[in-house]
Amino acid sequence: MGKKDSGRRKFTRPLGNRRYRKLFVIATEGNKTEPQYFALFNDQKSVIWVHCLKSNHGSSPKQVLKRMENYLRENGLKLNSSDEAWLVVDKDRWTDEQLAELHAWALSKENYGFALSNPKFEYWLLLHFEDGNNITSALGCSRRLKKYLPDYDKGIPAHLFTPERINQAVQRAKNRDQPPCVDWPRKTGSTVYRLIERIRESTP
Repeated sequence: MGKKDSGRRKFTRPLGNRRYRKLFVIATEGNKTEPQYFALFNDQKSVIWVHCLKSNHGSSPKQVLKRMENYLRENGLKLNSSDEAWLVVDKDRWTDEQLAELHAWALSKENYGFALSNPKFEYWLLLHFEDGNNITSALGCSRRLKKYLPDYDKGIPAHLFTPERINQAVQRAKNRDQPPCVDWPRKTGSTVYRLIERIRESTP
């Protein structure tokens, strides 16, 4: 009998008349919302490609890191010096010790990154619509977001995440991240804006 399919597919840069100039590999904690959001940055005219690694189940920070390491190793993917690999997780209930391992990984190479949303990724989505003040819990964050995206758990409505709103989210997150944290936000906030800035800087 042949070997069982591991379920992983090797990622190769598209061949043909054009190639993507830069690749972003992103390992996320969620398996739906985050990949759908980052897919918004992919289009036929783009010179970058955002490739999201996701799990069929909820992931701990360590599992997110392991998924990235396994993917890079098993698929034989050697990042070009211009490519970037990012870990994206929620603060949620994870301890500083668990998150420090991801931060240390991000510091190991110049083209590695780590982005965290406190309390969770939905807070980053909320910043596209408002300043996100007075959010003290993950539940409160979800309730506030549903005012703008009643069915966000069923999918990301791409038409609502306009370039203008993305710019606003980046600015709101930067305003909260003052002075800029060296690792991850201890209070309500999100450093996903740093990843978004890197993606958008790479797109002419």
